[in-house]
Amino acid sequence: MIRVLIVDDDPDVRAGLRTILTSDGSVQLVGEATDGHQAVEQVNRCVPDVVLLDIRMPGGDGLTAAAEIRRRWPGQRIIVLTTFGETEYVRRAVSLGVNGFLLKVGDPRDLLAGLRSVMAGGACLAPTVAAMVINDARSAAGRREVVNTAGRILAGLPPRERDVLHLVAEGRSNAEIGETLHLSEATVKGYLSSAFARLGVRNRVEAALLVWQAR
Repeated sequence: MIRVLIVDDDPDVRAGLRTILTSDGSVQLVGEATDGHQAVEQVNRCVPDVVLLDIRMPGGDGLTAAAEIRRRWPGQRIIVLTTFGETEYVRRAVSLGVNGFLLKVGDPRDLLAGLRSVMAGGACLAPTVAAMVINDARSAAGRREVVNTAGRILAGLPPRERDVLHLVAEGRSNAEIGETLHLSEATVKGYLSSAFARLGVRNRVEAALLVWQAR
């Protein structure tokens, strides 16, 4: 059973998420919050497996809440809910080490798949969100330069580390990566640690975005 906390100031969004989550027998909705302050309180009270966190809210925004949750509970899984046009917020959330990004108006199946991926130790990154961030970077620095830079960085990695990173970008967990590449989970973790250090990234989402940039 995946215990989920919803944090969003819009009652219609919460109602939609509630409907999706309660339709799946493997998910338990343990609480709801309408701002960042309540989010921190509810994490402490409900002890969710995953927090679905709106990125912009009055009375305590999602980024501040994510930072505080990370400070108090470093292992808490957080999936950020976003919309188009929130690229700067997404970029800042990446730096906080959240576990994934999903669009509020995305396919309900993506939400449930994202929850399972994050619970299994993977990351969830909706392709539309990745494209939003990457297009922003390309408009700021030039498409060719961004693609070439990401490609050069990845090309400098050992082939096995590249294979692992490409599967990370697909949202695979360490167990799934190991099964696909016929490696133990310990070996996958070793490749990831080495790749993250070489790339200068801190988490799976940053690594996934780099892979997406190189495409």
